[in-house]
Amino acid sequence: MRRLTTLFPSDLLEEHAEELGVVERDGKLQMPAFVWSFVFGFAAGESRTLAGFRRSYNNTADKTLSPGGFYQRLTP
Repeated sequence: MRRLTTLFPSDLLEEHAEELGVVERDGKLQMPAFVWSFVFGFAAGESRTLAGFRRSYNNTADKTLSPGGFYQRLTP
């Protein structure tokens, strides 16, 4: 984990997300927590549901997202 966070620091993840248009405005979504919860908590975990992904994100981030707010961010 330490190697990955050194290789992909939070600032880099946030800048890249902005370049790709993932982040439309600064709000509750914390891109580093989103990426790390996906990589370590969701993709590698046994429970691969959106609810499991949201729980993993909420355990990682400083601010929690409601189910509606979380799912809204995953739809076009």
